[in-house]
Amino acid sequence: MNMNTLGKNILVSVIAAMSLTSCSDFLDVDSKTESNTGNFYKTKSDAELALIGCYNGWKRTTSDDTWGFYIASELLADECLAATGVGDALNYSIIDRFDMGRYAAGTSLLETSWKSYYRAIYRCNELIKYDGVGQIDWQGDEDARGRVMGECRMLRALCYFDMVRMWENIPLLTEPTDENVPQADPDDVYATIIEDLKYASENIPAEAYPKANAESNDGRITKYAAEALMARVYLFYTGFYAKELPGLTKNEVITYLDDVIKSNEYYLLDDFKDLWPAASSVSKPDAHEWDAEKTTYKEINREVILQMKFNYTDDRYNDGDVDGNRWLVMMGLRKNWSSPYASGWGCCTVHPKMWNAYTPGDTRRSASIIDMVGEGITAKSNFQEYLNDQREYTGYAVKKYTPTCYFDGVSSVPEQAVTSPVQEKQYQPYIVLRYADVLLMAAELGGTPSKDAQSCLDEVRRRAKVSTGVAPTKENIMNERMLEFAFEGIRYWDLLRQGVNYAASQIEESGLTVLTGNKEEQVVIKAENIINKRGLVQIPGNQITLSNGVLKQNPGW
Repeated sequence: MNMNTLGKNILVSVIAAMSLTSCSDFLDVDSKTESNTGNFYKTKSDAELALIGCYNGWKRTTSDDTWGFYIASELLADECLAATGVGDALNYSIIDRFDMGRYAAGTSLLETSWKSYYRAIYRCNELIKYDGVGQIDWQGDEDARGRVMGECRMLRALCYFDMVRMWENIPLLTEPTDENVPQADPDDVYATIIEDLKYASENIPAEAYPKANAESNDGRITKYAAEALMARVYLFYTGFYAKELPGLTKNEVITYLDDVIKSNEYYLLDDFKDLWPAASSVSKPDAHEWDAEKTTYKEINREVILQMKFNYTDDRYNDGDVDGNRWLVMMGLRKNWSSPYASGWGCCTVHPKMWNAYTPGDTRRSASIIDMVGEGITAKSNFQEYLNDQREYTGYAVKKYTPTCYFDGVSSVPEQAVTSPVQEKQYQPYIVLRYADVLLMAAELGGTPSKDAQSCLDEVRRRAKVSTGVAPTKENIMNERMLEFAFEGIRYWDLLRQGVNYAASQIEESGLTVLTGNKEEQVVIKAENIINKRGLVQIPGNQITLSNGVLKQNPGW
C-alpha cells in the first residue's frame, strides 16, 4: 500500500477509533483494544462503541491543536486580533491579516486540524460502511439504528461544514479509503452535508434518551440539532454563493426551525451570563471551590442545543492523545491570575469596537468581554509584567471562553489534572448551537408558522435587557447576531455570507493603535488580502506535497 499520499494523513486504524476516550459522561466506557475490522461492527453494542470513536474524532478536530476551527474563526473575524506573546511566532497573525508575505512563518497553517478532520470523517465512514452492507445486527431495534447512524451522519456533516467553509476546496470522502483523492466541487460537499443532516433529522427519535433531551443532554446530537444546523448551512451557502442550495429549500428550513421551536425542548436562560463559566462563577475566598450560592453557571441547560464536550482525564485509554479543550488556554490573560480568570497565552485580544457596539444596559457586554480597566486588572501588581509580554493589547479580552481560577490563583481544573499540563486539561464545553441562534435564524427567514420574526427578535433582546420592538430587518438581525454570538466562532461566517467584499470592508483595519510589549503599534489589515483569497484559508502546504500535487492551493495563498 502506498501511504505517501493524502491517505497517509486520513487513514486511522479501527483499533485507534475504538479505544479513544470520551468527551462526556455518556462516553465513559472501557477500552476495546482488541477490536479490528474482522471482529468489530457486528452487534448493536459494537455500533454504540464505534459511535463513541466518531464523537471523539469530532472533538479532536479542535483538541488536537491549540487553535483549530474556533480560534481560526475568531482570528478571521473583526472581533479579535491575533495577539499572543511578544516572542511568539506570527502564525496566528497570518490568519488574522490574511497575509503570509508580511508574516512569513510557514506554509502549513492549520495542518493538524486538517488531518484531525479527516481522521474523524474516516471513523464516521467506517461505521456508515458496515451498516450499509448489513454487517451490523441491530436485533430489530430500528430506533437504535436510526439514532446511532443519525448521530454518526451528523458528525460527518459537522466536520465537512467546518472544512468547506474554511478551505472550500477539499477532498470529499464518503467511504473509508487511503486513496489520493482530488478536491471536490464544493456543491458536492454541501450535497453530502444536507443528505447527512436530513438523515439525522428523520432517523434520530425525538425522545432518543430517557429524559427530555435538552434538560439532561450532555453532548449528544439530537434531531433538533440536525434541524438547526440545516438552517445554518442554508444561510451560509445561499449568502456566500448567492444561489439556492441544491437539496434544501427555504420552506424546508423554516419547517425545520419551526419544529425546534414547537418542540418546547428549548428556551433562553433568564440571565445571559449563566451560559459562561467566567461570567457567572464566584470563588470562595477560603477554599479551592466556587461559591455554590453565588455561582450561577449552568453547563447543561435548555438553551444549549449542541455542545462539544471535553474532559480532564490523563490518557485514560493510553492512546497518547488529548481530551481537554486545548485552545481555551490560548485565550487566557498572559501571566495574569485574576480570579475568576486564569493565566493563558493571550490570544485573541478584543477589538475595542466590540465593547463600544453594545448599548448601555445590554447584559451581554459584561458577560462576553473582560474589561481590564473597569474590572481593576490593570491595578494589580503583576499587570506590568503582563503588559510587557502581551502583543496587541487593547484593554479587552474574551470572557466567554477563558480558563478560570479560584480566589487564590489556583486553577479551577481539578487537582488530579493539574499535575499534567493545564493547557491539555481544560474542560469548558464549546457551544456549537443554542436556541438564541434558532430564534435569530427564524427571524432572518421571516419567521415560522408558530413564531413570527418580530417575536423571535424580541425574545432575544428581552433577555439581553434591551428595548424590544426593533424592526426585524436584515441589518438589525445581523447586528443582533454580532452582539448575541460575539466570540462564539460565528461572526466571521455571518460576515462572509453577506459577501466577500462586505466582509473585507468590516474586517479591514488601518488606524487601530495597540500596545505590543508596552509599545504603540498600528494594526493594518488590508481588504484586498481578504478579497484576493475570497475569505478562504490556506490549504496546508504539506498536504499538497503529500498528495504529489493532486491538491491545489487556494488562490491568493
